[in-house]
Amino acid sequence: MIFKNMELHNIAEANQTEERSGFRLQRVPESVRVLLEEPARNKTLNPGGAEIRFFLQEEKARITLSSSGDVCLARLFFGTFDSRLTWEIGHEPVTLTVELPENFRRKHESLPPYIRENLPFHPELCRIVLFHGVVHIHSIEGEVRQPDRESTPVRTMLSYGTSITHGSAATGFHLTYAAQTAWRLGVDLINLGVGGACRCERDFGEYIASRDDWDFATLSLSVNMIGAGFTLCEFRERTKYLIGKIAGAHPKKPVACISVFPYFGDWGDNLSELQPTAKASPEEFRRALEQVVSELVSELDLSNLHFIKGPDVLTNIGGLTVDIIHPADLAMILMGENLAKQLKPLVGV
Repeated sequence: MIFKNMELHNIAEANQTEERSGFRLQRVPESVRVLLEEPARNKTLNPGGAEIRFFLQEEKARITLSSSGDVCLARLFFGTFDSRLTWEIGHEPVTLTVELPENFRRKHESLPPYIRENLPFHPELCRIVLFHGVVHIHSIEGEVRQPDRESTPVRTMLSYGTSITHGSAATGFHLTYAAQTAWRLGVDLINLGVGGACRCERDFGEYIASRDDWDFATLSLSVNMIGAGFTLCEFRERTKYLIGKIAGAHPKKPVACISVFPYFGDWGDNLSELQPTAKASPEEFRRALEQVVSELVSELDLSNLHFIKGPDVLTNIGGLTVDIIHPADLAMILMGENLAKQLKPLVGV
């Protein structure tokens, strides 16, 4: 969406609230958010890698932000070039000053054409990437303009999933597997990961299906449903509706369904001790998702629908955090490499 001559990428609405001044950023419209189950209602307020994008029209711009939730990490990129600037945005408003680095224009303009032409973002596009928190925009000072189509990637990947897609354990959003995959494919990213809340609600599926701003999608489904105590029957019912709705509404757009990534539930001798809410093993949920995808391809003639095994994406659990479920940076990078390889022949990148 466009907000005061800036693009708020991966943000559906910026709403005023009673709790504080400014405009609260949310990844789904309020009309959709209120229909979701409580975990997703909360997590869609988390920016999950949403971006504030603009070109400077003056020497500097100043943007004032706050977070009504956890501390937000706001990291500045110029195109794909990392400024190494990260701000911590807490409850009190913080003003971010953005200006081009010294000699940056001269340096990037000296790059050979074959390099410049293959950069997915224009080098002078300011991208403030927001990670964690519940972000409010209070003000912007300085003249800026929104990006044009030529300054951002031609194609866009939409990703729905759990906290692993949301990126909760990565040290920066650019290190999440979804962002790593998008970077390797040279595409933009709409991240609809919802930590602890990926339950395949009908309303979420219908919302994704209604959007036309993506070229291919990944649906990571869903260790949250194992943890929340869904039966295999309930899992099949919910995933079949969500997948069928999204892939059926966009029959020419590839949709890749990714089964549960390896985690501690795969190795315990007694799953009930490690995950007492689980109604079946992770492998049974993986097989159920593969069967759902196969049925939809056959019943609805959805040749755009594909199945990817989670263990083929996360191939080394040594990169997980100590909870042995959430990927840290090393695992995220590995997952991005593996998933990009799997998606390339499917999406034609």
